[in-house]
Amino acid sequence: MHELPVAVIGGGPVGLAAAAQLLDRGAEPVVLEAGDTVGASVLRWGHVRIFSPWKYDIDPAARELLARSGAWAEPDGEGYPTGRELVDRYLEPLGRALGDRVRLGHRVTSVARLGFDKATTAGRDAAPFALTVSASEGERVILARAVIDASGTYGSPNPLGASGVLARGEAAAAGRIHYGIADPVGRDRARYEGKRVLVAGSGHSAFDVLIDLAELPGTPITWLVRRPFADAKYGGAESDALPARGALGTRMRGLVDRGVVTQVVMRIQQVRTSAEGVFVSDGERELGPFDEIVATTGFRPDLAPLRELRVRVDDILEAPPALAPLIDPNVHSCGTVPPHGVRELGHPEKDFYIAGMKSYGRAPTFLMLTGYEQVRSIASALAGDVAGAEAVALVLPRTGVCSGGGSDRCDGAGPDPAAGTCCGTAQAVIPLAALTAARP
Repeated sequence: MHELPVAVIGGGPVGLAAAAQLLDRGAEPVVLEAGDTVGASVLRWGHVRIFSPWKYDIDPAARELLARSGAWAEPDGEGYPTGRELVDRYLEPLGRALGDRVRLGHRVTSVARLGFDKATTAGRDAAPFALTVSASEGERVILARAVIDASGTYGSPNPLGASGVLARGEAAAAGRIHYGIADPVGRDRARYEGKRVLVAGSGHSAFDVLIDLAELPGTPITWLVRRPFADAKYGGAESDALPARGALGTRMRGLVDRGVVTQVVMRIQQVRTSAEGVFVSDGERELGPFDEIVATTGFRPDLAPLRELRVRVDDILEAPPALAPLIDPNVHSCGTVPPHGVRELGHPEKDFYIAGMKSYGRAPTFLMLTGYEQVRSIASALAGDVAGAEAVALVLPRTGVCSGGGSDRCDGAGPDPAAGTCCGTAQAVIPLAALTAARP
C-alpha cells in the first residue's frame, strides 16, 4: 500500500504546506481542491489584509520547494499581504511547484476504507482509503495510504440563530444575508452603500466588516452581539504582539464610542422579511428593518464526508478530544495553544488526520503557523520519523488579553502563562484572516 499517495484534502495554506512537508520526506502527496484555483477559500476574503508580515506567512518546507523551482521571488518579509496577495504571490506559485500533484475542481464527498464500512474491524488498517471525488469529468474514487483533511471550515458558516441552527425565517431571507467577510468598500459596495445594515458577530471578522461599512456615506450600521461586550473583547491594543490586530480593536472601540456603530445585545431566534425590510427578533423584542445582514458568526467543520471513518471529536467543539481543552473559548481567550502534533491530532482511524482550521472545530482562534507545525508533525509520522513527529515546538503571539483566573490582561501582571490561562511570548504569527483580519 506504500506505493499509494497520501491524500491531502484542501488546497489552502495548510493543505499545500502538508504536500510540501510530505515531499520533503520522500512521500508522494495528491492534493484535492474543490475550487478552481488553489486558495479558493482565501480568495473569498481576498480583500482583507492579514495581521502579520510575509516572513511569518510561509511554511519552511514550502519555501525550500519554491526556492528550488527557480521561478519564485519571495516577498519582502516585512510587508503585510492581503488574502489575494497571499494566493497570487505564494499559494499559486506553490501550486505550480507541486505540479500535477494538485488536482483542482476535485470535491471530496466521502472518505472510507476500501471495502470496509465503519463497523468492520478485521483487516481494516491494511485497507487503503477510498476517497469519492466529484470532478468535471464525473465521479471517481481515489485510493490513498493516508489522509490529511485540511479542508478548513469557511464553507460551513454558523447560522444567525443563537441555538446553533437556522433561525425561523433565516432560510427565506437568505438573499439578504451574507455569511462571512463581506467587502463593502470593494466588490460589494453597491450592495451596502446607503443601506441599513446589520452585522452579527463579535470577532475580528465583524470588526473588519464594521470598519469598512463606516467608510460608506449614508449607511446606518447596527452591530449585534449575543452577550454584553466587555472591554477586553476589543483586544489587547498596544499589549498585542501583533500590532495590526491590537489596532483593529482600538478602531472598533472608537466607532462605538463615537456612535458611528450602534451596538445591541440579542440572541436571534427569528428572522422576518417584509416589504419594509428584514427584522430580527429574540422572541420578545424585534430589531429592524434592515436592508442587508452580514453574518460574521463563525464557522464549523463539515464532518459528513467522514461518516464511514472512525473519527473521534470533542462533544463541544468538534475538535480532536486531546486538542479541545487547549483551545476551548469557554475556558480561555488567549489565542495561544501549547505545541501539538500527531499525538493530539490522531483518531481511532489509523493514518487519518484532520489538520488546519478544521482541526479546531468550532473554536475561533486558529493560527496558520499552528497548522504548519501540525502538518510537519503529521508528515514526519507518516514518513516513519517518530522522533520528528513528537518534537513539536511553537511559540505563538500574545493577544494582550486572556481569561481564566486573575487579571484579564497579559501585561506582566496576569496569570502565569505556564498555567495556560494567559498569553504566550511575543513571537508574531499569522491568523487565518477568515476569522481574524485587519488593515494595518
